[in-house]
Amino acid sequence: MKASFWFLAAAALMSTAALAQHSDQELKEDVARHRAMAAAHEAVAKCLESGKGEKVCMVELQAACKGLAIGKYCGMKHGH
Repeated sequence: MKASFWFLAAAALMSTAALAQHSDQELKEDVARHRAMAAAHEAVAKCLESGKGEKVCMVELQAACKGLAIGKYCGMKHGH
C-alpha cells in the first residue's frame, strides 16, 4: 500500500511539473480547447433534451470535437 501511495504522489508531482512548463501561449490554447470541449458537451446535452436521439447527438459531438480531444466522446465518457 505504501508503494502505491508513493507512486501516486510521484505521478502528481510530475504532472504538476509538466503543467508548469507550458508557455503562456500553450496555456491559452489549452484553455481554449477546454472551453470548446465544454461547449460541445453543452450542445450535446441540449441535443439530447430536444429528443433528437443519442445516435444523432453523438455524431454532432464527434463533429464538434474533431481535433479537440482524444476518443469519440470528446475526452469524456460516463456510465449509464
